[in-house]
Amino acid sequence: MSQSGMGQAGIQAAAEAAPPLSTALPFPSTGPHGHRARMRDKLLERGPEALADYELLEMLLFLAMPKGDTKPLAKALINRFGSFGNVLATPTRTLLETRGLGPHSVAALKLVQASALRMMRAEVLEQPVLNNWDRLMDYLTAAIAREKVEQFRVLYLDTRNRLIADEAQARGTVNHTPVYPREVVKRALELHATALIMVHNHPSGDTKPSTPDIAMTREVKQAAAIFSIALHDHIIIGHGGWFSFRDAGVL
Repeated sequence: MSQSGMGQAGIQAAAEAAPPLSTALPFPSTGPHGHRARMRDKLLERGPEALADYELLEMLLFLAMPKGDTKPLAKALINRFGSFGNVLATPTRTLLETRGLGPHSVAALKLVQASALRMMRAEVLEQPVLNNWDRLMDYLTAAIAREKVEQFRVLYLDTRNRLIADEAQARGTVNHTPVYPREVVKRALELHATALIMVHNHPSGDTKPSTPDIAMTREVKQAAAIFSIALHDHIIIGHGGWFSFRDAGVL
């Protein structure tokens, strides 16, 4: 029936009979949107420290998944990979093969990981590396401690021991990475670096250097010395710890 057919009195009666939209149901929102708003308010009002790890991950997944409940997926990911940090550090291919994740959600996870590492790296760049050792170890631990295969990195420093470049030289297997002293020194010369710090991880978690680790370190030190390039240290990163060749008197 048209509005004119109902008449003014009929329209008014119908309007009075229908409850306002906000009170039509006991709960205005029973879906994830209401939950998401509450989570957002909790973050903004109480700060990120008020959120559990799975809630941080849940909210991160909000960005990539406009609809749906992401809490079960967040909990499943932490159960599978062990921690919030482990989820972020999981290789891209593995994440893409994980049920419930897709390109958008994996890209969001990797973006957060990269942002965190860049913030930590920026703090290392603020002052000479040797005067900022704790921050350097925090950065290196975040960068490679969770890697599933060995990764060999070199920090190239200038005359004031400021970081010129942090470069991954090679990736290997779960227990070996091929390192070529000539390539390390060649790159130092290209960057006009006057000092080096070598870093690699042990996926096993054990930070004790192997015999090949010690031999390779001595070879690099000897090759670099020919060009007056100092090898300040060689760091092995494990799970929750690290080993310094210099501190141990091995270098």
